[in-house]
Amino acid sequence: MNGPRGDPGAAISTGSQDDARDDVGLLRRIGRGDEDAMAEFYREHGRVVLAQVLLVTGERVLAEEIVQDTMLAVWRGAGSFRGESSVRSWVIAIARRQTRDRLRGRRLRVVDDAFLADQPGSGPGPEVMALDRAELAEVMGAIRALAPAHREVLGLAFGSGLSLPEVAGVLEIPVGTVKSRLAAARTALNRILDEKGQNR
Repeated sequence: MNGPRGDPGAAISTGSQDDARDDVGLLRRIGRGDEDAMAEFYREHGRVVLAQVLLVTGERVLAEEIVQDTMLAVWRGAGSFRGESSVRSWVIAIARRQTRDRLRGRRLRVVDDAFLADQPGSGPGPEVMALDRAELAEVMGAIRALAPAHREVLGLAFGSGLSLPEVAGVLEIPVGTVKSRLAAARTALNRILDEKGQNR
C-alpha cells in the first residue's frame, strides 16, 4: 500500500538520495579495485564530464583525453572521497583540475572576476529566449563563442545539474561570484545572439 502506487511521491522524494548513495557505493567499490564499478561510474558520469570539459576546451580529442585522465584519477583516488560534496561535483572538480593542468601554458583569455561582477544581468536569461527562438546549433555556436570562464559556469550550472553552492565548490569561489559570472555569461550570450539576429 505504501509502494509506488500507494504513495506516488515516495519514489520521487528518495530518488536523488538513492542516486547519491549509489554513487558513494560505487566509489567505495572502485576504492577496493572493482573494475565493474569503474565502468558503471564512467557510464553514469562520463558524458556529463565530457560535455563540461568540451565547453572549456572546445576541442573534442583534448576533452576526451582529459576525461580519461579524470577517470584514472577517480580510479586512483576513490578511497579519498570524504563525502563533503556530491559525487558529481567531486568528479567535475577533478576534471576541472585536469583541464587546468592540460591547458596551462596555452593562451586562453582569462576573464577577471571584477570585470564579470560589473556586467549587467537583468531580465530573463538568454538561454530561455534562445531555446524558444533559435535553432540549437545557433545557440551552441554562440556558447562556443563565449569566453572560457563563461562557458564553464554555464555548463556547470545548467549542463551538469549542480546547485550554485556545488558550482562554487568546483570553481573554488564564493556563491556570490558564481552568480556574478552567470549574470555576465547570460549578458554575453544575449549579446552574441542579438548580433546574430536570434534574439528578436
